[in-house]
Amino acid sequence: MQIYLVGGAVRDALLGLPVADRDWVVVGATPQDLIAQGFVPVGKDFPVFLHPQTHEEYALARTERKTAPGYHGFAIHAAPDVTLEEDLARRDLTINSIAVKADCVRAKCLFDVKIVLPPERWSTPSVLVDPFHGQQDITNKLFRHVSVAFCEDPVRILRLARLAARFPDFSVAPETLQLMRDMVHSGEVDHLVAERVWQELAKGLMEDRPSRMLEVLRDCGALARILPEVNRLWGVPQRADYHPEVDTGAHLALVLDMAARLGAELPVRLACLTHDLGKGTTPADILPRHLGHEQRSAQLLKGLAERLRLPTDCRALADVMAREHSNIHRSGAFDAAALVRLLERCDAFRKPQRFGQLLLACECDARGRLGLAESPYPQRPRLLAALAVAQGIATEKIAAEAIAAGAGGQKIGEFIHLARVRAVQASLS
Repeated sequence: MQIYLVGGAVRDALLGLPVADRDWVVVGATPQDLIAQGFVPVGKDFPVFLHPQTHEEYALARTERKTAPGYHGFAIHAAPDVTLEEDLARRDLTINSIAVKADCVRAKCLFDVKIVLPPERWSTPSVLVDPFHGQQDITNKLFRHVSVAFCEDPVRILRLARLAARFPDFSVAPETLQLMRDMVHSGEVDHLVAERVWQELAKGLMEDRPSRMLEVLRDCGALARILPEVNRLWGVPQRADYHPEVDTGAHLALVLDMAARLGAELPVRLACLTHDLGKGTTPADILPRHLGHEQRSAQLLKGLAERLRLPTDCRALADVMAREHSNIHRSGAFDAAALVRLLERCDAFRKPQRFGQLLLACECDARGRLGLAESPYPQRPRLLAALAVAQGIATEKIAAEAIAAGAGGQKIGEFIHLARVRAVQASLS
């Protein structure tokens, strides 16, 4: 039995990056061999085990054979006669197809995931197993597929695009990009299941340069299949006063990267991705003003959210962002009554935390424009201050007085609204 560290852990260590998760492959063993040593089986589709002490994943070396379209259409063969090279050959990219002997990792000999092995020692015998020249592709900052088997799994397109968002200075090898385009053309991408699409998109959105994920997906044609509502934004002009040389798609890329720069959470980044969907369907006679794009965006979001089965928190924030971001941008000119109505439409009193996320998303939208990346966004502190003032009124006291005067439920709400307006007005004077 031989054990190797494989995949992203080796890649990241060679890049000098922190290693979060370590995956291991076991060659020359059976499931019974691992179980006898205390490993716990957890794999459903192929033999994966948890180490009895570290709880890290150990998978038996395996080969895969395509049997049907989509992500699940594979026949798995895991047996003691499967070699390490055969296991590495089934992987997606060369930079993920490098292995290190476990003894070297554990003994901290020539390779240690905590101590970066310098490039001049990458060719040290008996340390790194690299049959597909992944080390050279790391040096060249290149995403390159291991074999044509790449085209058998459409998730690999999403994974590569997500890695591009993490490593934005890497480029896609021309032959790999062509293979991805062929996969899209053949309809393989259409077999992706919603859960995997969202899982990879969410990871990509949380990387340092999420715009690179969209760029790669557009380059191979997959964005038009996976997120057609987003893909339509490229080529759509912005308003004349918003740098007309930057179309709506390019603006979206800037907004997403601003969200990453500001450390936004996933719901905020999803809201940034979807807030302008309606601009992709703007009637020609009102271009580039995009009148009414807010409601069109909210409507398109519903279909996207159902198709990808978005989490409730992401969907809810994206919806209010789509409907109200233009009003929030204009709120600097609002009087007290208009400010309170905006707060109420955004459900800010019941969900102040979500309202804070909404304002951050709007700031990303405003600063995601040429020349405005360093500009302040005064709407955010002004609306937060207005919310704090309006929250300070004694709603229970107002409700009790209204009830004593014989007022009903709707009237009580009106009294509270007026009290909020008066409080905000006083703070503005």
